[in-house]
Amino acid sequence: MCFEITDDIIKWIEEHRNDDTTKLRLSCRKKDDASVYEFAIMQIECRKKTAKKLHSTLQSSHFVFPTTLSAEQCTSDNLAEFHATLINEGETILDMTAGLGIDAFHLAQKAKRITAIDLNEDVAQALSINANALGITNFTGVNADSIEYLKNSTEHFDTIFIDPARRGDGGKRLFALADCQPNVMEFLDLIKQHCNKLIVKASPMLDATQVLRELPETTNLYAIGTRQECKEIVAVVDFKNPQDSPTLHCITMDDETFDFSFTLDNEISSTNNFGEIKEGMYLYEPYPAIMKLQPFKLISQQFNAIKLHQHTHLYASTEVIADFPGDCHKIERIYPFSSRTIKEVVKDYPRANVAVRNFILSADELRKRLKIKDDNKYRLYGVSVANGDRLLIVTTRI
Repeated sequence: MCFEITDDIIKWIEEHRNDDTTKLRLSCRKKDDASVYEFAIMQIECRKKTAKKLHSTLQSSHFVFPTTLSAEQCTSDNLAEFHATLINEGETILDMTAGLGIDAFHLAQKAKRITAIDLNEDVAQALSINANALGITNFTGVNADSIEYLKNSTEHFDTIFIDPARRGDGGKRLFALADCQPNVMEFLDLIKQHCNKLIVKASPMLDATQVLRELPETTNLYAIGTRQECKEIVAVVDFKNPQDSPTLHCITMDDETFDFSFTLDNEISSTNNFGEIKEGMYLYEPYPAIMKLQPFKLISQQFNAIKLHQHTHLYASTEVIADFPGDCHKIERIYPFSSRTIKEVVKDYPRANVAVRNFILSADELRKRLKIKDDNKYRLYGVSVANGDRLLIVTTRI
């Protein structure tokens, strides 16, 4: 059962928000209204777990988590804010897999009206409670099977948003769209009958070619991430405005959002810029979203950056490239990789973070071989370069 949070519960949560929840459960177990206290304790745990992820949503003290799973699987405010940029002002929206509703609530800020569906009764009840808590009035929460809902509906939406469930039996992780629930591929024709545009959120474990193979009508494909990891892939299918070739967007969200966009034809027609790297040059490691969509030749050509090797996705330049879509490092030392030079490396740099790109050893194997300890001041790359040499490159972060 999903309880609406009353002022008394809010006060109790605030008084105990820093308490040990295990001890709280023991102390509340024999109370007459133990189920209410259990629900309040769950709110404390979920708010702690999502404090950073839901930094704006949790400004509402009346926001409800119907289950702990809702907190674990919900979209972050930052990602939901980006998803809202994919629709136009005044659209009608259907969210077929609303869950906690973070995407739906952000989409509602631009939509004329939004309908959000969830199969779980408690989760669907929480959608309406939370819409009210957030002051959203153009929102309808529905408890239903979203496929059956469409089969029995004559309504047409500007955009349908879907984030298929990626957990199978026993919590097994699923990746391919055809394996997730609902199966977008199986019901694509049905969905198409009810919308002008479809937005599908997919696993970051998928590669671009697989998504485009499963959704060949995709008009825009987004890899969205931070400077540390790719968070998700989002496919947009605009049925009313089809394209011969999709536009691919590498989105990196840090203090500001960086968008490197291209088409597959752009990448195919580009050429790598190979060359010699030297100490004192600058080394660039592309952001994870770039690594996911792989415009490797285009980056080399567009930024006039030296690519170390066809399969070594690091770049170099003599001057700093201010808008390069990746992290910049200064090359301090370059060593040929050999038994003789390993001792020299260890002597010069006894502490460094170790990474490898297209190298004969894994990062762990190289670290053990060097016998050095981690340190954030230096980053040591084991790489292969275009002439076939293997190098150890020591860098500092710019």
